Amino acid sequence: MRLSPDQAGEESSGHDPSSEPQVFPLNSDSKSQNAELWIESWHVFTSLQPFLHHFLVPPFSFYSPSSTLYPLSLLPPPSLLLCPLSASHTSPFLPSFLPSPLTVIPPSYLLPPSFHHLLLFLTPAAHMQAKKRYLLVSVGAGLLFLVYLWALQVGEFQQQPYRYRQFPQYPQYRQERQYYHQSQDVYQPQPLPQRTPSRPPRHWPESTELLEPYLEGGEQEEDSPQLHHQHTSPRERRAIRDNIYKNKRCRMETCFDFARCQSGFRIYIYPPQRGDEISETYQKILSSIEESRFHTTDPSRACLFILAVDTLDRDQLSAQYVQNVRSRIQNLPTWNDGRNHIIFNLYSGTWPDYTEDLGFEVGQAMLAKASADVVNFRPNFDISIPLFSKDHPLKGGGIGYLTLNDAPPSRKYQLVFKGKRYLTGIGSETRNALYHIHNEEDIILLTTCKHGKDWEKHKDSRCDRDNEDYSKFDYQELLHNSSFCLVPRGRRLGSFRFLEALQAACIPVILSNGWELPFSEVIDWRKAAIIGDERLLLQVPSIIRSVGRDRILGLRQQTQFLWDAYFSSVAKIVLTTLEIIQDRVDSHISRNRLLWNSLPGGLYILPQYSTDPAQYPFYYAMLGKSPSQQFTAVIHTVTPLQSQISPVVKLIIAVAKSKFCAQIVVLWNCDKPLPPRNKWPSTSVPLSVIEGQTKTMSSRFFPHDIIVTDAVLSLDEDSVLSTNEVDFAFIVWQSFPERIVGYPARSHYWDSSRSHWGYTSKWTNDYSMVLTGAAFYHRYYHYLFTHYIASSLLTMVDRMANCEDILMNFLVSAVTKQPPIKVTQKKQYKETMMTQGSKASRWADPDHFAQRQTCMNAFSHWLGFMPLVHSQMRLDPVLFRDQVSILRKKYRDIERL
Repeated sequence: MRLSPDQAGEESSGHDPSSEPQVFPLNSDSKSQNAELWIESWHVFTSLQPFLHHFLVPPFSFYSPSSTLYPLSLLPPPSLLLCPLSASHTSPFLPSFLPSPLTVIPPSYLLPPSFHHLLLFLTPAAHMQAKKRYLLVSVGAGLLFLVYLWALQVGEFQQQPYRYRQFPQYPQYRQERQYYHQSQDVYQPQPLPQRTPSRPPRHWPESTELLEPYLEGGEQEEDSPQLHHQHTSPRERRAIRDNIYKNKRCRMETCFDFARCQSGFRIYIYPPQRGDEISETYQKILSSIEESRFHTTDPSRACLFILAVDTLDRDQLSAQYVQNVRSRIQNLPTWNDGRNHIIFNLYSGTWPDYTEDLGFEVGQAMLAKASADVVNFRPNFDISIPLFSKDHPLKGGGIGYLTLNDAPPSRKYQLVFKGKRYLTGIGSETRNALYHIHNEEDIILLTTCKHGKDWEKHKDSRCDRDNEDYSKFDYQELLHNSSFCLVPRGRRLGSFRFLEALQAACIPVILSNGWELPFSEVIDWRKAAIIGDERLLLQVPSIIRSVGRDRILGLRQQTQFLWDAYFSSVAKIVLTTLEIIQDRVDSHISRNRLLWNSLPGGLYILPQYSTDPAQYPFYYAMLGKSPSQQFTAVIHTVTPLQSQISPVVKLIIAVAKSKFCAQIVVLWNCDKPLPPRNKWPSTSVPLSVIEGQTKTMSSRFFPHDIIVTDAVLSLDEDSVLSTNEVDFAFIVWQSFPERIVGYPARSHYWDSSRSHWGYTSKWTNDYSMVLTGAAFYHRYYHYLFTHYIASSLLTMVDRMANCEDILMNFLVSAVTKQPPIKVTQKKQYKETMMTQGSKASRWADPDHFAQRQTCMNAFSHWLGFMPLVHSQMRLDPVLFRDQVSILRKKYRDIERL
């Protein structure tokens, strides 16, 4: 039955009513009351479309005068009931092929009874006369709908793990909490206990679900069900976690006593008790702290405390598991629930779940932990450290293997991995699926089942083939000839493969969801690694192939820097941990990320010197800066000033004539009284005399406040230099501000017959040291020499009154990894004619040379490696010894010497 415009409540608008579209309510006997009511109901119904679509039971049919039936699947449910009232409102639901006019057959017999009343308010029947009543019912229905949606979300949310609830913004943590039963290769999801949801929550699929179509038929056979019962329940795991991390909200501001650090950042190690068993690895950690500048033997001065109880291995099945740790630490007099304590740990939990159970409560102590999980990690409090083996060296460590940086940086293989394949248990999902992307050409991913005692009981159909392929390739050959190295998680999140890849300049491709990467608080891992997702394993080949050659070169270089700066030895790992804590304690002078992620690294940058990177010699080029245009001459004096022809007087006069000289500072370390002012020569630049209080050899490198220029010219009192030589050396230093630039060169060598390092002053074709008796360097090295080098070495230098110049060369070469620079061919730089009766030069002491041999080995032992680098480069003026007029030469006096 077709309704007229009047019956439809159409208002006169001057248009032909027959051209206007008509409205057909569900009940043809109803009378339309208000066109505006229909427009409002259309908007309300549109908002309810998903709700009704969920409960309407198909099929629906439309009836037209031509007796054509149109099924409901052709258009969404809201268009069953409403059409727009004017031509200016085109329905987004009605397709163009539907005839008009159209009569809707109300499918009330297909609706659930509880929803019949919901359609009543949508029709302009006589039941709803008042517009206010209609709006009230509409709002109520909308609220009920929202409550229903909220209930659905809560039902799914309850099934998701704790990590998703804490980090909902990160998709990599949106893994559903599911139970698994063991299979030969993968885990198949099982319903939660005592819950049978009609449909599982679908947020991010598990990695095995993505790979399921690629699994062979025999690989999903159910394994022995007894392993399933050995897994702890979610409630038990939650109880363990809550018991361990009762102070999960701990931060430096809430769980650290800053008042203890007012006298400086000092670290106290508890003395070991009788019967304490300390592993070799933990002893390396304690030794690194004892030899550092932070160590103190006075607990009242300590800012941080280290346990003597070995907490590295907390796997109850391990032979190195220490019993009764809880009672031991609770009896410590300064434990105080762990405040200002740091606990080192490499292995936590045990088979089969490997939860982060340490077996004791850490309280308010900081955790320096390997394989740290982001869920339990306390930001700005705990520190993630790398997993390293017991064979990791205490000091020094092996150098990075990148010896040749080819451009383009191409290697034989794109991606490699060689390691264990876990047939069952945690960590097996990714490794069991690696064969899907192994192509035996440029992607070599090798796994073996042959590990553990019962591997043959659980081996699958692929184990024999995997074991055969595993023995075909040498791991080191793969490591050194691949651009990328896969670092999948093992039983725990961390893996030994991580440090191995860094050392080999093989860019790590990390597949370990939820792993807090080592030292991520200060290291930008995006510059050195590719961080993937375990669930997107099949996308890894395309991802690494899309990395450009320029980025590969940058990533590879950064791996070498990070390895050498922070990971090559146990001492560097421990010192990096301590420096991060010190930055938190002294947050107002902490290092920024630029200093941590660029040469020479955060360990060689002492922020107490300056927080401005432009004040360090390593960042001039990076920041577009240049060193100051003047220098300060520091003359170390140990003999009395007897006349105006003394060597030190002639040296002061020659240096003062330099146009680059800002001031001259004389360090008076002589036993005689300081001469009066009129005994010193008159100069055009300020002359200052500082009388040393201790008068030791190491005091010559003390960072005096009077030195304000970037460049320091260090001189012995008997050095002989002309003004031209001083000027030329300073010009060269401005191009190499991070190195030592000077005249007297020496070298080192390895004496294989005695198995120690030797020192030589012979004229050879190369050199590795430039002595500080006549050399330029940056003033920051004064601060680094005084505050970085161990006090035991400084004491040794002062006791011998020797080797301070060698120690400075060791320090600068260790920081820069580069040799010093020698200028001109001059070899003799000492005054040969000393005043009769004056104190003899220390170089005339017969024991002087033997002592320097001893110093070489002591310094290299402290560093753990030999930092000195040989060089065959010497810099001369451009026209040096050229057959041109002397008037055209800038440094004329150099050729006359």
